[in-house]
Amino acid sequence: MSKLFHRALIAGTGPVAVQLAVMLKRYWKCTVGIAGRQSVRSAPFFDALRQSDSTVRAEVQNSQHHGLEGEYQIDSVYDSYELVAGQWDVLILSVTADAYVHVLELLQRQVLHRLQCVVLISPTFGSNALVTEYLQENRCTAEVLSFSTYLGDTRRLDDKPFNYVLTTAVKRKVYAGAAFTDCETAAIESAQSAEAFQELYRDSGISLEVVNSPLEAETRNISLYVHPPLFMNEISLGVIFDRPAVPKFVYKLFPEGPITMQLIKELLRQWEEISALVRKLGGAPVNLLQFMVDDNYPVRPESLPRHEIDRFPQLSPVQQQYLLFVRYASLLIDPFSEPDEAGKYFDFSAVPIRHIFINHEGAWDIPRMPKEDYYRIKIIQGIAKDAGLQCPMIDAFIDRYEHMLSAAARKLQGETLSEAFTIQSFERDIRRICRQLLPSIRGSHKQP
Repeated sequence: MSKLFHRALIAGTGPVAVQLAVMLKRYWKCTVGIAGRQSVRSAPFFDALRQSDSTVRAEVQNSQHHGLEGEYQIDSVYDSYELVAGQWDVLILSVTADAYVHVLELLQRQVLHRLQCVVLISPTFGSNALVTEYLQENRCTAEVLSFSTYLGDTRRLDDKPFNYVLTTAVKRKVYAGAAFTDCETAAIESAQSAEAFQELYRDSGISLEVVNSPLEAETRNISLYVHPPLFMNEISLGVIFDRPAVPKFVYKLFPEGPITMQLIKELLRQWEEISALVRKLGGAPVNLLQFMVDDNYPVRPESLPRHEIDRFPQLSPVQQQYLLFVRYASLLIDPFSEPDEAGKYFDFSAVPIRHIFINHEGAWDIPRMPKEDYYRIKIIQGIAKDAGLQCPMIDAFIDRYEHMLSAAARKLQGETLSEAFTIQSFERDIRRICRQLLPSIRGSHKQP
């Protein structure tokens, strides 16, 4: 039972929200509310809650993750953010990072002002600064806690109602960090909030490491480093927007997938650009290869020796490229799976690249990857620009994506298109982030 948070509000209606609600009810035994927005996509979720007396259920694929299972009744359900009322101690944002401010704008001011803590479940680089700045603009004193990423992979099943989810995989480790403050009382409260979630994750069977800053947590998301190279190359973009009949796969080598030596070079260059920005902001960059192997998908030591992994940042670019290529080649199959009678291992890399599609609202839409990555990388580009840093590789990724975006919109002229087909600047978010991360340039920006 949580001694700190007695009332928790979850913003979002996806599978992540359901899994989090089960964890909170099971271990904190607190009052839990779920809020979302009215849409074609969320309607089945709210219908399922009405038909089940506000019950949510989570199951797991692997028995070792049994700590995430359960079926519980939600105390409050809001099918519009504007309708949220009462006092909530903690707000958990389980929506995409580009929707954080939009959700906060829809909540009533008195709800915001009563919050002790706002938790970002799947933030991106700078999300904590963005939310902190928005709250300060609205005289809200809640602390903001950033997680590196969601705890695993949770999905709905086609034959089950929308209030039922299955967690199929769990991260080896998740990181969390809150903004540093000079106020001793606020610093103590921040530490207590982080410890409360650390206990929640530990009870659920997950390792949560509390780090020194939100940016340190936000930079420990593997998507930042690998998604732009994997999805913003000509091969992947051609599959996404041109919809060829023959599939290609995200993590396979060319010609089955996009991974070439050029892609590996671009992955390395982008990591170098992000690392330079992290240093500029006073942080410590990640060892990319170590992060890939130790915190994400491990490979056998016969493929990548420990000493090569640990000294990766000190190696030459050619050596680094070689090791990154070996890493991806080693994961074409699951190296820890059991071979069948024919000697075949599990085809780990066979994740198809998804095409553009017609969404629940009847509009052409872009898959989550690279739609969410577009926001992530544009934010990093904007922060780097204000920090006075060059990022030619990141610029190239964005140019490629926006070129394909515009070309696809022209081909679909006359069709209903989602907002994802619009080239965006995200300037308001970038301004808010930079006022927090780069205070020396605050005066150069106008208020949004």
